[in-house]
Amino acid sequence: MPLDLLAFHAHRDDIEITCGGLLIRSAERGYKVGACDLTQGEMGTLGSAAEREREAAEATRILGLAERVNARLPDAGVFNTREYQIRIVEILRRHRPQVVVLPGLEQRHPDHRLTPQLVFDACYFAGLEKFEPGLGGEKHRPRKILWNHSSFDEKRPTFVVDITAQMEKKVAAVLAYTTQFPDRERISEYLRARARSYGLLIGTTYGEGYVQRESVQIDDVMTLPGTSI
Repeated sequence: MPLDLLAFHAHRDDIEITCGGLLIRSAERGYKVGACDLTQGEMGTLGSAAEREREAAEATRILGLAERVNARLPDAGVFNTREYQIRIVEILRRHRPQVVVLPGLEQRHPDHRLTPQLVFDACYFAGLEKFEPGLGGEKHRPRKILWNHSSFDEKRPTFVVDITAQMEKKVAAVLAYTTQFPDRERISEYLRARARSYGLLIGTTYGEGYVQRESVQIDDVMTLPGTSI
């Protein structure tokens, strides 16, 4: 299925935590939104791969996703190798997203840190006609790549998405992972506190921060949102 937006992350539940609000908001606006978990989360201390798959199905329903796929890379074994690049290229060519969302570049978990490097390179290679002859699939390169703003990032986010109207669904999607978050109150409090910190940056209740590398073109400064003083 061709998608407008496709989010990538290492493990089931990562996407819900980092960009769940954006995915819900985009789906509510009629866009075809998808998610790709690189691993099955089989190395997690809590739960099994099968349990997390069932939980992901419920979270997917809450998010309103049109598609969710799993690259089946080894948990705690995500590396930026040609073999894994090919696997991601296949997914990109199959679903042809216009916008790709990646984890923040600075991360504590090695899988989280390597996922944006791997997928970014695959996004480039997916647009090469002669990449891996015989691979199949028409070449495709996403138009826009966004990174989740990370708490490890010293810079401010490039922009913040207002997810106030989507916050309850985002929390519900995370709580669908009952094996991962047995303390529901604690994870709910964390999600709201983090979203509140981004919301304060733009004068809303809840938000999610994102980073893009390129400068933004503005044609009419009179339409710029926000208040400076």
